[in-house]
Amino acid sequence: MRGCTTSLAMVVPRGEKILTLRACGVLVDGSLEELREELYHTRRVTQYIIDCLWELDKLPSINQLHQMFYKMLRRQGFRAHQCKQIYKYARAIVKSAKSNGGRKPVLKKLTARLDRYDAVVDLEKQLIIVKLRNRVFKIKLLHSKEYIRKFFGRKWYEVIVGIDGSGRIWVCIPFRWVYNPYSSKRVISIDINLRKVVVYNGLCVRRFDTRFTEALYLKHLAEDVQKCHSYVWRRNRKWLGIIRALHRRSRNIVVDWCRKFAKYIVLKARRTRSAIVLEDLEELWSNVSRKSSSLADKLSRFAYHKLQQAILTKAVEYNVPIVFIDPKNTSTMCPRCEYRLFYNYKLAICPRCNLIADRDTVGAMNIYLKAIKYLAPCHGSWGTHPMTNESRVKGGLLKDEPMTIHTKTYTSI
Repeated sequence: MRGCTTSLAMVVPRGEKILTLRACGVLVDGSLEELREELYHTRRVTQYIIDCLWELDKLPSINQLHQMFYKMLRRQGFRAHQCKQIYKYARAIVKSAKSNGGRKPVLKKLTARLDRYDAVVDLEKQLIIVKLRNRVFKIKLLHSKEYIRKFFGRKWYEVIVGIDGSGRIWVCIPFRWVYNPYSSKRVISIDINLRKVVVYNGLCVRRFDTRFTEALYLKHLAEDVQKCHSYVWRRNRKWLGIIRALHRRSRNIVVDWCRKFAKYIVLKARRTRSAIVLEDLEELWSNVSRKSSSLADKLSRFAYHKLQQAILTKAVEYNVPIVFIDPKNTSTMCPRCEYRLFYNYKLAICPRCNLIADRDTVGAMNIYLKAIKYLAPCHGSWGTHPMTNESRVKGGLLKDEPMTIHTKTYTSI
C-alpha cells in the first residue's frame, strides 16, 4: 500500500484498497448448533490439508491442489467453490508460516470463508445468507445503519463467518474501496511512544496519554500467574480462565484505544486539510529483539504497528493523505540547526543553538521537518524549512525569531 517518492519519504498511493466490514450477527434462519457443526467440519478438513502441505518441500500450485483435494472435499458434501476456498486458505497459511520460520499452524478459531457463489449480502436489510454444504443460514447484522451505509454499492470479495468462545456470531466482509486522497495544505506529524503519542502541526505540540502501559501491566499479571502455577495452570480451569481473561483485556485495551485515537486524528487532519506523517517502523521489532529481550517484551504491547494500521485504515476511509518518513536521526538531530543532540535522561540539549526540549517533542518536530523537506518540491505552498527560512511559512519561524513550543496534554479522546 506504499509508494516511494524519495528514498526517505513513502507516500501511500491512491487507487483501490480493501476495507472490511466486521459486525456481530444473530441467526434468523437456522440453528446455532448446526452452524457450529459446519464450522467444526470446515476447520477439521482445513487442518488436514495444512498437515499434508506442511510435509511437502515445495508448495503445490492451485491447479495441483485442485487435483489433490477437490474430489475428497466434494465427497464430504462441500460445495464446489467452498472447496477452492478451503485449500487456497490452507495453502496461504502454510506459505506464511514457512516464510516466517514458524511451527506447523494449528487452527483454533471456528471460521469459514465463502465467495459470491455461496453467500448473499443484502446491506439494506442487514441480512447475510450463507450456504455451508447442504445447509442455509440467514444472519442479521447487529450494527448501526450509519456505519453499514458507507458500504452501500461497493463490491465485496468474500464473506467470513465465525463463532467465538462466548457463542457470538461474527461476520467479516472485505469491500473494494477507492482511495483518492485530497491535496494537502498542511502537515501533522505523529511520534508514537510507549506512554505518550506526540502530535506536531507546525504551531504547537500536543501529547496524548496511551493505554499501552496498562495493557502491558495486564500481560505481566497473566505471565506471573503462569509462573506461580507453572505445572497446574494448563489443566486447572480456574487459572486458565484467569490467564485468558487477562490477555483478552490487554488485547482489547490496545485495539480499542488505537481505533479511537486513529479516528480522532484522521478526522482532525481532514478538517484542516492536512497530511498525516508517520515513521516507517517496519524494522523496529527485528532490530530491538536482537539487542534486548526486555525491550522486545515491552514492544509486545507497545502496539505501534497496530496504531499505524488503524490510522492507515481510517485515512483510506476518509481519503486523508498518509506519508511514511525514514526514522533515522529523528531523536538525535536538532530540529533547528541539525546538530547532534546531547541527552540528560529525556531532556535534549543542543550545544550549538542552545535548544532545550524533551525527546518526544524533538522526535515529532523532526518528523514534521523531514516531511516538509522532502515533500515541498511537490507542494510549493508548504514552503521551505519552517525553522530556518528567511521567508515566513505558515506554522514556521523567522530566522532570528526565538522558538517557543506550546505544549498541551490530553488524557482522553
